[in-house]
Amino acid sequence: MDEIKVPRHSVNIEDEMRQSFLDYAMSVIISRALPDARDGLKPVHRRVLYGMYEIGVDWNRAYKKSARVVGDVMGKYHPHGDAAIYDTIARMAQDFSLRYPLIDGQGNFGSIDGDPPAAMRYTEVRMSRIASEMLADIEKETVEFVPNYDETTREPRVLPAKIPNLLVNGSSGIAVGMATNVPPHNLREIVDAVIALVERPDITIDELMEIVPGPDFPTGGILCGRRAIADAYRDGKGILTVRARAAIETDEKRDRQSIIVTEIPFQVNKARLIERMAELVNEKTIEGISDLRDESDRDGMRIVIELKRDAVAGVVLNQLYRHTPMQDSFGVILLAIVENRPVTLNLKTALRAFLDHRRDVVTRRTQYELREAEKRLHVLEGFRIALDHLDQVIALIRASSDPAAAKAGLTAELGLSEIQAQEILNLRLQRLTSLERDKILKELAETQEEIRRYREILGSAQEVDRIIVAELRDVQKLYGDERRTQILDERPGDFRPEDLIVEEDMVVTISHRGYIKRIPATAYRAQRRGGRGKIGSAPRDEDFIAHLFIASTHSYLLFFTSTGRVHWLKVHEVPQAGRASRGKPIVNLLHLGAEEKISAFLPVREFHPGSYACFATRRGLVKKTDLMAYANPRSSGLIAIAVEDGDEVIGVRETDGAAEIILSTKTGQAIRFSEHAVRATGRDTYGVKGVSLEEGDEVVAMAIVDPHASLLAMSELGFGKRTGMDEYRVTNRGGKGIITMRVTERTGPVVGVLTVTDDDQAMLVTSGGKVIRMRVAEIRQIGRNTQGVRLIGIDEGERVVAVARLAERDDVDAAANGNGAANEDGVGNGVGEDDGDDEAGGDPV
Repeated sequence: MDEIKVPRHSVNIEDEMRQSFLDYAMSVIISRALPDARDGLKPVHRRVLYGMYEIGVDWNRAYKKSARVVGDVMGKYHPHGDAAIYDTIARMAQDFSLRYPLIDGQGNFGSIDGDPPAAMRYTEVRMSRIASEMLADIEKETVEFVPNYDETTREPRVLPAKIPNLLVNGSSGIAVGMATNVPPHNLREIVDAVIALVERPDITIDELMEIVPGPDFPTGGILCGRRAIADAYRDGKGILTVRARAAIETDEKRDRQSIIVTEIPFQVNKARLIERMAELVNEKTIEGISDLRDESDRDGMRIVIELKRDAVAGVVLNQLYRHTPMQDSFGVILLAIVENRPVTLNLKTALRAFLDHRRDVVTRRTQYELREAEKRLHVLEGFRIALDHLDQVIALIRASSDPAAAKAGLTAELGLSEIQAQEILNLRLQRLTSLERDKILKELAETQEEIRRYREILGSAQEVDRIIVAELRDVQKLYGDERRTQILDERPGDFRPEDLIVEEDMVVTISHRGYIKRIPATAYRAQRRGGRGKIGSAPRDEDFIAHLFIASTHSYLLFFTSTGRVHWLKVHEVPQAGRASRGKPIVNLLHLGAEEKISAFLPVREFHPGSYACFATRRGLVKKTDLMAYANPRSSGLIAIAVEDGDEVIGVRETDGAAEIILSTKTGQAIRFSEHAVRATGRDTYGVKGVSLEEGDEVVAMAIVDPHASLLAMSELGFGKRTGMDEYRVTNRGGKGIITMRVTERTGPVVGVLTVTDDDQAMLVTSGGKVIRMRVAEIRQIGRNTQGVRLIGIDEGERVVAVARLAERDDVDAAANGNGAANEDGVGNGVGEDDGDDEAGGDPV
């Protein structure tokens, strides 16, 4: 038997291995692991949605067993096992995995704690309403269909996708030699960005980022650092830092604080996170935690981390961010399939891929609708011809031996096509009534108008874009929601505790002796409902609350020292204490030098251009500096004003650049001048002359004019009086001023002046420790050139060292509701806010 000869040829094994590997790699890349840039779906996701569409499991239909869907998809489109398909279905139903879930499920589809879904025989599914937008118009030949794996049916190569799903829901996958990790985004923002791209094709990525500031994760959290987001959007790659959202709560009864975590980073397992926290506590890595529990329920996430009594909440929170997944990284890789090849996209090219797809879909849909309308028009024109020759048509049909003969007769005698003739033969007799005739003619006219409209659309790219924008607006209106993920400007390493502290109003009190504390404003309202009492604390007899104001936990406190430096403190850094507590000394909270004493303070809600800090020194100098210059002080403080030897700051006020200032001296002189006379200068500068002083004289107080208030002057030997503001004329700065109080041996020098109203109360403090509190309304209002009346009796050798407006009110409800009188510079800010130092002339705090 002859040997069969098989033709052979030599192949380089290296080339064969390379080609085979590339074929395998591209198969994995294109057919399994990477999403299509047009609809944002991998093949398995697309097949699941199309399989559900085919069996009618729409959002407004009944649920079907997951096993039924899995079986259909596996048998027709995805022969890779039921596990892969069901895992896909489960993830598409999880609201913590997809920003806008594409499947509406009944049953257990897993949890954020890592619990697995129930078996497919127990769960039921249907498409979510937004998923129906992914398949809208698929029956109108809007996308290309290709044979399935065994060529027994056909499946879509891509879905029509009315929503930009790639960016909206994101995607992740590992292929051969490459991976993708697209973060989810907010639908409203992405739709606005697509519309902006339609209207301005040359729009830049930076301009798009004004519309899309960053990802929006389904689990919320806090994104740290806009620069990393910008890099990812420009280059298609980047690393984002995501932090859990936490708040610090205080239990006053137990005098303990707790850290409450309500949102965690995307794709972090909550159960493992809590386990990691417990491990760190047991290992003594974090020592400030006393208890840890998960109080999450169907209303939301709540992880409670109770702290020990002496623990500092900010420090513990920093440790949790450093050692646990409460701070996690999200690596952005905007890789997707574009024209059958993997491409790394930036924000603009990702949006353009979707927009180009929608243009193609709308064009193909319009072409399909035009074809169908032309077909219908052809039939309707046949009906019109038949109606115009109705008697002839009826006679012809009656005379015909069979339908074929009737059809041939209609085409021959009336010039109809075979399609028209067949439709006429199928026409029911009731369509020949007058009413039905009118309907046919009306439909004919409407169809002609539709055809004209379709042709207009196909002939104008602007019309196609207009339709796309209108459909996107409808989708945005129907499914859009608020952003969940907060974005901070700081770099990941720049942790600010206030970013994680709930912003709420605090009542901050500062006593005459320099003790400070804060209490939640809600506590006052809760304690005072239906009653009257006094705000504040139970200080020593010689101490009292000199300043009280309401400020947000995110507000700033600027403390100015006698040496001209400024120190910076956030309101949330002020110790929180009960009503009866004295608080803590201010000097313990600041890094003061040996010679520094607090001489004034300034509460600031936010730093913005147009606000100024106005200074006065003991030697009569005044200075104005833009408040923005003090926005970023160091822990050791900044130079606020250059102070000469022997001089010191006695007051600081925040102004708007158009206020009027009063300086008062210890010899009883006062000068009133416009702030416009003081030119704004930098921080490290001296002031200009505000008042000319005689030998031995000095400035004891600075006040901001309130035309509706009066000026209270107090002398060293207990005399005081009030004088109307209208008695102080406006002059140029640098003058000697006019008399505000006649100073004699009987009265002693002036120790301070205050801007007050009849609703205020004043507190006088003597060198012997006496304190007297009186209503301002009981102090006589008299002229300037008088010595006043005795307000306090003092012993020999004793003297008044300070006069201050009392921040407390008898009407506590008014205080809690922010209805306090105007502050010293004439600006009402709730509960007697004071923007400066009322203790001029006495020993600084």
